[in-house]
Amino acid sequence: MYLCAVIKSNIIMSEKRQFTLDSTDRKTLEKWYRLMTLGRQLDNKAPNYLKQALGWSYHAPYAGHDGIQLALGQVFDKENDFLFPYYRDMLTALSAGLTAEEIILNGISKATDVASGGRHMSNHFAKPEWHIENVSSATGNHTLHAAGVARSIKIYNGKGVSLCSQGESSTSEGYVFEAFNGAAKEKLPVVFVIQDNQYGISVPQSDQSANVRVSENYKGIKNLKIMYCDGKNVFNSMNTMFAAKEYAKKYSLPVVVHANCVRIHSHSNSDRQELYRDENERHCAVLSDPLTRFRVQLIHSGKFSEEELDQMDRDAKKIISEAHKKALKAPDPDPRSIFNFVVPEPYKSEKYPEGLHDGSKGEKMDLIQALNSTLKAEFRRNPDTYLWGQDMANKNKGGIFNVSKGMQPEFGKVRVFNAPIAEDYIVGTSNGMSRYDEKIRVVIEGAEFADYFWPAMEQLVDSSHDYWRSNGKFSPNMIIRLASGGYIGGGLYHSQTIESVLTTFPGLRVVYPAFADDAAGLLRTAIRSKGPTLYLEPKALYNDPKSDAIVPDDFEVPFGKARIRKEGSDMSIITYGNTLPMSLEVAADIEKENGKSIEVLDLRSLLPLDKTAIINTVKKTNRVLVVTEEKVFSGFGGEVAATITSEAFEYLDAPVKRVGSTFTPVGFNRILEKAILPNAEKIKAAALELLAY
Repeated sequence: MYLCAVIKSNIIMSEKRQFTLDSTDRKTLEKWYRLMTLGRQLDNKAPNYLKQALGWSYHAPYAGHDGIQLALGQVFDKENDFLFPYYRDMLTALSAGLTAEEIILNGISKATDVASGGRHMSNHFAKPEWHIENVSSATGNHTLHAAGVARSIKIYNGKGVSLCSQGESSTSEGYVFEAFNGAAKEKLPVVFVIQDNQYGISVPQSDQSANVRVSENYKGIKNLKIMYCDGKNVFNSMNTMFAAKEYAKKYSLPVVVHANCVRIHSHSNSDRQELYRDENERHCAVLSDPLTRFRVQLIHSGKFSEEELDQMDRDAKKIISEAHKKALKAPDPDPRSIFNFVVPEPYKSEKYPEGLHDGSKGEKMDLIQALNSTLKAEFRRNPDTYLWGQDMANKNKGGIFNVSKGMQPEFGKVRVFNAPIAEDYIVGTSNGMSRYDEKIRVVIEGAEFADYFWPAMEQLVDSSHDYWRSNGKFSPNMIIRLASGGYIGGGLYHSQTIESVLTTFPGLRVVYPAFADDAAGLLRTAIRSKGPTLYLEPKALYNDPKSDAIVPDDFEVPFGKARIRKEGSDMSIITYGNTLPMSLEVAADIEKENGKSIEVLDLRSLLPLDKTAIINTVKKTNRVLVVTEEKVFSGFGGEVAATITSEAFEYLDAPVKRVGSTFTPVGFNRILEKAILPNAEKIKAAALELLAY
């Protein structure tokens, strides 16, 4: 005997019930059934592709989620809404308009897959041109993108809403709370759908949350509407989803739809649910099958005969058979295409193709003045540019370093606004903002100090492969500003520089200027370019006269163009950021004291890296000292040294030498900081040793 528990749902309905079995017309019911049987047959067929070695190596069956997924797809309006499905949303994708062929092409990773061209995991359905967004496998992280695009919908008075789907276990992630909380604070038109099947792979709901229904974890958030529905019931799900979308649009407020579902099969084709679910539980899940229940309802109502539904089942089978044949003939991805769409083509300067100027025009500025004036100039140029972050939009205060001073009074609170102290939310919602229109640029104060950026790394990693993963369909247009480096007596979380971590991710650009003119030129190029740029600012030089330079009004510095700051012939110092002025000082001292001519190459751009300039300076001087503020061990200087030894070894008269920080954290006491960080004295000693080799 099987004992099946009945799970009750506290259902909040719309004021006017829209769909019942009796009131829904036959044509609509037929459309729904055809979608449901088509989806279920595809869901059942997917594992066979893996067995036949044709693909679909990852498949998460949706059976048991049928009602809510059908409803989610039906409320979606591709002209105005944005839809963020998750990896179990096959029926959602079909209901939203994807064809069986498109589903199979995704499953077997063909080049013509509309989601990613075979670049992303199977079962990650998307169609970016319809605003069905390509999301990553990091569970729940797209809640932040959904909130971000809802912000743009609100700013631009869009007609739609943002729709986001996820499993209940994803709500254990901190950034999901950030999305719900931030959307409520900003009053954003977004509907978060939680498809609750009581399991996170093999982890039961009881191990995820103290509340039986995870949505109740958010009951205390003001402005957040929570609706419950039976996700197995087509009509209940339809009514709740239409009510949720109507509410989000009407009041510009977020809604959480908690749909009670059941997972009939294992989590995925690599999971074996019999290892953790007993026979009784699995049997009861099958008895709760939404498709079977809907079919029985249609027959008992007298609106359809069993023969008519059988014919629809056969029609679906035929559709899948034809789609299967077409999909198998589709081309596979070309291995030569792997370098396509890694990073978008940047803005190209016609006036300053090498990022150089003669100093005859412009105003002398320090680093902060250059950054501030460039931000204002670009905001005047492009009205779709936004600035937000922590503690940087309070009347005349512009962050703790005043880089954005005066921005909010001139451009208003819609374009320049404060963020909560939630770095993941800052980056993730900025990613979402830029999905609304490719003209949008978001300049982010990612964290007040680069050391505090680590909570946002999950979103940064996801953003770094958006362009590649979507096969060139989308790249977040973000400029992430980070006050970097030491020499301020800041200690832990205030004195680190993190470029060696950032440069490991293809899809990002990383720049690190040291002088005011380069700071202005690189910021202008970053804002005008598509794709994400990490803009590292040496905060110790913000007000230091050593960084002062003449800055032309329209100066631009291309990515990947190093700059010779001092010509020389006996040795090259390759550096950037805080250690650049020190290196110039050392070069001048040695030339004066020893008569040796030292060239100083300022990399400016770390990713992309100007390898040509590096090799040319090696050819010229035959000796190289690489100086970075970062740790020597595993620091970015190691990549520069490796480039030289692998591509210019024959031009060397001495080993490549490196100077950088000790392999320790940066201490707070100035005595400790001095012992840890590189300085002019340490650079000079290394340079003299190399010259004497």
